[in-house]
Amino acid sequence: MLKYKLVLAGQSGVGKSSLIARFCDNVFHEKTKSTIGVAFKKKTINIDNKIDIELNIWDFGGEERYRTLFPSYCNGASAAFLVYDTTDKESLNDIENWAKIIDENAPENVVKVIVGTKIDLEDQRVITKADIKKFCEVFNCIGDPIETSSKTGENVEKAFLNIARLIIFTFLQACKNCGQIFAKKLKICKHCGDSVEAQAISQ
Repeated sequence: MLKYKLVLAGQSGVGKSSLIARFCDNVFHEKTKSTIGVAFKKKTINIDNKIDIELNIWDFGGEERYRTLFPSYCNGASAAFLVYDTTDKESLNDIENWAKIIDENAPENVVKVIVGTKIDLEDQRVITKADIKKFCEVFNCIGDPIETSSKTGENVEKAFLNIARLIIFTFLQACKNCGQIFAKKLKICKHCGDSVEAQAISQ
Protein backbone atom coordinates (compact mmCIF):
# COMPACT_ATOMS: atom_id res chain seq x y z
CA MET A 1 0.00 0.00 0.00
CA LEU A 2 1.33 3.40 -0.99
CA LYS A 3 1.22 5.77 1.99
CA TYR A 4 1.51 9.55 1.89
CA LYS A 5 1.58 12.18 4.59
CA LEU A 6 -0.85 15.10 4.30
CA VAL A 7 -0.72 18.00 6.75
CA LEU A 8 -3.52 20.52 7.28
CA ALA A 9 -2.48 24.02 8.29
CA GLY A 10 -4.51 27.08 9.09
CA GLN A 11 -5.76 29.45 11.74
CA SER A 12 -7.70 28.10 14.70
CA GLY A 13 -11.42 27.81 13.94
CA VAL A 14 -11.20 27.58 10.13
CA GLY A 15 -12.65 24.06 10.20
CA LYS A 16 -9.70 21.73 9.65
CA SER A 17 -10.99 19.10 12.07
CA SER A 18 -14.49 19.25 10.58
CA LEU A 19 -13.03 18.83 7.09
CA ILE A 20 -11.19 15.68 8.17
CA ALA A 21 -14.21 14.31 10.07
CA ARG A 22 -16.46 14.73 7.05
CA PHE A 23 -13.95 13.06 4.73
CA CYS A 24 -12.90 10.18 6.99
CA ASP A 25 -16.11 9.45 8.90
CA ASN A 26 -18.81 11.35 6.98
CA VAL A 27 -19.91 13.20 10.11
CA PHE A 28 -20.33 16.85 11.06
CA HIS A 29 -20.69 18.40 14.49
CA GLU A 30 -21.98 21.95 14.84
CA LYS A 31 -19.77 22.49 17.88
CA THR A 32 -16.25 21.15 17.49
CA LYS A 33 -13.57 21.82 20.08
CA SER A 34 -10.31 23.32 18.88
CA THR A 35 -7.59 20.74 18.29
CA ILE A 36 -5.17 20.53 21.20
CA GLY A 37 -1.72 20.09 19.72
CA VAL A 38 -1.92 17.47 16.97
CA ALA A 39 -4.58 15.01 15.77
CA PHE A 40 -4.18 12.12 13.33
CA LYS A 41 -6.48 10.20 11.00
CA LYS A 42 -5.89 7.93 8.03
CA LYS A 43 -8.00 6.77 5.13
CA THR A 44 -7.43 4.54 2.12
CA ILE A 45 -8.82 5.84 -1.14
CA ASN A 46 -8.98 4.48 -4.67
CA ILE A 47 -8.02 6.74 -7.54
CA ASP A 48 -9.89 6.14 -10.79
CA ASN A 49 -10.14 2.39 -10.07
CA LYS A 50 -6.40 2.14 -10.69
CA ILE A 51 -4.37 2.97 -7.59
CA ASP A 52 -5.05 2.59 -3.88
CA ILE A 53 -3.24 4.98 -1.57
CA GLU A 54 -3.42 5.62 2.15
CA LEU A 55 -3.52 9.23 3.26
CA ASN A 56 -2.03 9.81 6.69
CA ILE A 57 -3.71 13.07 7.67
CA TRP A 58 -2.23 15.34 10.33
CA ASP A 59 -4.34 18.12 11.85
CA PHE A 60 -2.60 20.88 13.82
CA GLY A 61 -4.09 23.21 16.37
CA GLY A 62 -4.06 26.66 14.83
CA GLU A 63 -3.40 28.55 18.03
CA GLU A 64 -0.07 30.32 18.32
CA ARG A 65 1.15 28.11 21.17
CA TYR A 66 0.99 24.99 18.97
CA ARG A 67 2.86 26.38 15.97
CA THR A 68 6.19 25.34 17.45
CA LEU A 69 5.12 21.71 16.84
CA PHE A 70 4.33 22.22 13.18
CA PRO A 71 7.84 22.38 11.63
CA SER A 72 8.84 18.92 12.85
CA TYR A 73 5.64 17.37 11.49
CA CYS A 74 6.24 18.94 8.06
CA ASN A 75 9.26 16.68 7.71
CA GLY A 76 8.42 13.94 5.22
CA ALA A 77 5.08 15.48 4.19
CA SER A 78 4.05 14.76 0.61
CA ALA A 79 1.27 17.34 0.59
CA ALA A 80 -0.36 20.15 2.54
CA PHE A 81 -3.75 21.81 2.66
CA LEU A 82 -3.53 25.53 3.44
CA VAL A 83 -6.99 26.08 4.94
CA TYR A 84 -8.90 29.35 5.23
CA ASP A 85 -12.43 30.29 6.30
CA THR A 86 -14.39 32.04 3.53
CA THR A 87 -16.11 34.17 6.19
CA ASP A 88 -12.89 35.35 7.87
CA LYS A 89 -10.47 37.60 5.96
CA GLU A 90 -7.73 37.23 8.56
CA SER A 91 -7.68 33.44 8.12
CA LEU A 92 -6.53 33.91 4.51
CA ASN A 93 -3.83 36.38 5.51
CA ASP A 94 -2.63 33.88 8.14
CA ILE A 95 -1.91 31.31 5.43
CA GLU A 96 1.33 33.17 4.70
CA ASN A 97 2.80 32.11 8.05
CA TRP A 98 1.87 28.45 7.56
CA ALA A 99 3.13 28.40 3.97
CA LYS A 100 6.52 29.72 5.04
CA ILE A 101 6.87 27.00 7.68
CA ILE A 102 5.98 24.33 5.12
CA ASP A 103 8.44 25.71 2.56
CA GLU A 104 11.23 25.78 5.15
CA ASN A 105 10.64 22.32 6.62
CA ALA A 106 8.84 20.05 4.14
CA PRO A 107 10.48 18.36 1.12
CA GLU A 108 11.07 20.67 -1.84
CA ASN A 109 8.45 18.96 -4.00
CA VAL A 110 5.66 19.03 -1.39
CA VAL A 111 2.24 19.51 -3.02
CA LYS A 112 0.43 22.58 -1.64
CA VAL A 113 -3.27 23.25 -2.26
CA ILE A 114 -5.39 26.07 -0.84
CA VAL A 115 -8.75 24.95 0.55
CA GLY A 116 -11.62 27.19 1.66
CA THR A 117 -14.28 26.17 4.18
CA LYS A 118 -17.81 27.13 5.25
CA ILE A 119 -19.23 27.94 1.81
CA ASP A 120 -22.65 27.08 3.21
CA LEU A 121 -22.43 30.51 4.92
CA GLU A 122 -22.51 32.33 1.59
CA ASP A 123 -24.22 35.41 3.04
CA GLN A 124 -21.23 35.85 5.37
CA ARG A 125 -18.52 35.46 2.71
CA VAL A 126 -15.80 38.12 2.80
CA ILE A 127 -13.11 36.46 0.63
CA THR A 128 -13.29 36.71 -3.16
CA LYS A 129 -11.85 34.36 -5.75
CA ALA A 130 -9.47 37.14 -6.79
CA ASP A 131 -8.10 37.22 -3.23
CA ILE A 132 -7.47 33.48 -3.31
CA LYS A 133 -5.82 33.51 -6.76
CA LYS A 134 -3.25 35.99 -5.51
CA PHE A 135 -2.27 33.71 -2.64
CA CYS A 136 -2.01 30.68 -4.93
CA GLU A 137 0.49 32.51 -7.12
CA VAL A 138 2.54 33.86 -4.21
CA PHE A 139 2.92 30.49 -2.47
CA ASN A 140 3.33 28.31 -5.57
CA CYS A 141 0.25 26.23 -4.88
CA ILE A 142 -0.67 23.55 -7.42
CA GLY A 143 -3.98 23.56 -9.21
CA ASP A 144 -7.03 25.63 -8.46
CA PRO A 145 -8.14 26.32 -4.87
CA ILE A 146 -11.16 24.31 -3.77
CA GLU A 147 -13.90 25.68 -1.53
CA THR A 148 -15.81 23.27 0.68
CA SER A 149 -18.56 22.87 3.24
CA SER A 150 -18.04 20.27 5.94
CA LYS A 151 -21.64 20.84 7.02
CA THR A 152 -23.19 19.82 3.69
CA GLY A 153 -20.24 17.79 2.45
CA GLU A 154 -19.93 19.87 -0.71
CA ASN A 155 -16.54 19.44 -2.41
CA VAL A 156 -14.95 17.74 0.62
CA GLU A 157 -14.25 14.43 -1.09
CA LYS A 158 -13.31 16.32 -4.25
CA ALA A 159 -10.62 18.23 -2.33
CA PHE A 160 -8.99 15.08 -0.95
CA LEU A 161 -9.24 13.16 -4.24
CA ASN A 162 -7.72 16.14 -6.02
CA ILE A 163 -4.69 16.27 -3.77
CA ALA A 164 -4.33 12.49 -3.96
CA ARG A 165 -4.14 12.74 -7.77
CA LEU A 166 -1.58 15.55 -7.48
CA ILE A 167 0.49 13.39 -5.13
CA ILE A 168 0.42 10.50 -7.61
CA PHE A 169 1.36 12.80 -10.51
CA THR A 170 4.23 14.30 -8.50
CA PHE A 171 5.73 11.18 -6.90
CA LEU A 172 4.87 8.20 -9.13
CA GLN A 173 5.54 6.98 -12.65
CA ALA A 174 4.43 4.08 -14.84
CA CYS A 175 6.96 1.59 -16.16
CA LYS A 176 6.85 1.42 -19.96
CA ASN A 177 7.97 -2.20 -19.87
CA CYS A 178 5.50 -3.81 -17.45
CA GLY A 179 3.00 -1.00 -16.93
CA GLN A 180 3.26 -1.07 -13.13
CA ILE A 181 3.49 2.01 -10.93
CA PHE A 182 6.62 2.88 -8.97
CA ALA A 183 8.27 5.91 -7.35
CA LYS A 184 9.86 8.52 -9.58
CA LYS A 185 12.96 8.55 -7.39
CA LEU A 186 13.72 4.94 -8.37
CA LYS A 187 15.82 4.27 -11.46
CA ILE A 188 14.79 0.60 -11.67
CA CYS A 189 11.22 -0.70 -11.78
CA LYS A 190 10.64 -2.57 -8.54
CA HIS A 191 8.11 -4.83 -10.26
CA CYS A 192 9.99 -6.15 -13.29
CA GLY A 193 13.51 -5.27 -12.17
CA ASP A 194 14.45 -3.64 -15.43
CA SER A 195 16.05 -0.26 -15.85
CA VAL A 196 13.51 1.06 -18.25
CA GLU A 197 12.04 4.31 -19.40
CA ALA A 198 9.02 5.46 -17.47
CA GLN A 199 6.14 7.74 -18.28
CA ALA A 200 4.38 10.24 -16.09
CA ILE A 201 0.94 9.37 -14.78
CA SER A 202 -1.72 11.70 -16.14
CA GLN A 203 -3.67 13.81 -13.68
